[in-house]
Amino acid sequence: MSAAAAVAAASAANVAVIGGGISGAVCASLLAARGVAVTLFDSGRGAGGRMAQRREVMEDGTELRFDHGAPYFTVSNDEVARVVSGWEARGLVAEWKAMFACFDREAGKFTDFEKEGTIKKYVGVPGMNSICKSLCLEDGVVAKFGVTIGRMDWIQDRSSWLLASLDGRDLGHFDYVVATDKNIASPRFSGLTGRPPPLDLSLLPQLSMMIQDIPVRPCFALMLAFSEPLTKVPVQGFSFNNSDYLSWAFCDSSKPGRAHVPLNSQSWVLHSTAEYASKVINNIGPRKPSADALAKVAEELLKEFQATGLNIPQPIFMKAHRWGSAFPAIAISGDDKCVWDKSMKLAICGDFCTSPSVEGAVLSGMRGASKILRLVNSHYYLELEMLKAIVSLHIMVPHLQQKQESIYMRQITFEDKFAGFGASQAITDAQLGSSPGLHVA
Repeated sequence: MSAAAAVAAASAANVAVIGGGISGAVCASLLAARGVAVTLFDSGRGAGGRMAQRREVMEDGTELRFDHGAPYFTVSNDEVARVVSGWEARGLVAEWKAMFACFDREAGKFTDFEKEGTIKKYVGVPGMNSICKSLCLEDGVVAKFGVTIGRMDWIQDRSSWLLASLDGRDLGHFDYVVATDKNIASPRFSGLTGRPPPLDLSLLPQLSMMIQDIPVRPCFALMLAFSEPLTKVPVQGFSFNNSDYLSWAFCDSSKPGRAHVPLNSQSWVLHSTAEYASKVINNIGPRKPSADALAKVAEELLKEFQATGLNIPQPIFMKAHRWGSAFPAIAISGDDKCVWDKSMKLAICGDFCTSPSVEGAVLSGMRGASKILRLVNSHYYLELEMLKAIVSLHIMVPHLQQKQESIYMRQITFEDKFAGFGASQAITDAQLGSSPGLHVA
């Protein structure tokens, strides 16, 4: 298929992407780059998901920012490596040349120092959410934040989805849906909102066992700011051995592109163990924790950090955040990298489909876009072939003739617009990432 024909086909499609994390943002960007009309919905205040950056203000008005979700990411897949190379060229990501180690809580010392450059670590610039924010602002993507999807109804006679928000607002009809929220059909959604999950699995019995209740590992993040650097800590990140409370610590202010505010201060983000987080959530329940509950978590995690013997002083700022579904415990889709139902035109993407990592989420979003574009193009060809058959038989009823002329004119328009693409720009699986920020050869 020529580039003009491909874009002509895509322009007739209307896709809803649920979730503005990295998987949804990548998928939306790829689809929009091929002319698909994309509307992205996210319940948060902005893009990022678990690649979010938190803005906090101290009592004196000083502004602090923390990457309180994913601290960094690594890449091993060639396709994703080319995507990240494109982001790096645009200044959206940079390598974090940090030294990592492991801290043994019982022995009270660092072990297993990682050689610098052994594994390339990438971070968003100036925050981890920069990638998602940029992708959600690309042409063809309409991003709507602060919107929680409350209902997804399949309209059989229109072969489309009707979406509604949690507060009952009609969000419109969509030809395709990409869902990147692992709770879209999970009882956890009911625990958080008191409402049934948006996706009725009776519509998708073949997928119900796969996506109904994806097991997750929760985590608490503790954001800390210190007036001076932690001089007894010789690394920028370290894991914990033999700690019941902490799993990781990262010096957030050591990342490239981070402003040190106030001057000479240092900010750290600690991650709890899944066992500690599960214990707390079991005690306080699945709903949003109270300020008092989070303050208690913050005190307990800080106490453990200070018990390391690393001369950790009292912070000038401290706040905890709960990630109730931080890490998927399984991958549900195997080699396909996403869950796809062709008859219902539904793609389910995310790190829970591949691996619990940023790289896995990116790859899953790419696969979701590929599935949709392949179906969009096949429908376009089928429509053209049917019209050609009608013409050849000289059975031209008025409304079909008008439809044929409309498709023909649309294709001519796109051929004019994309005359410089050339035949080499036909859509193939290997070229789905050729938007400005997603160069996938």
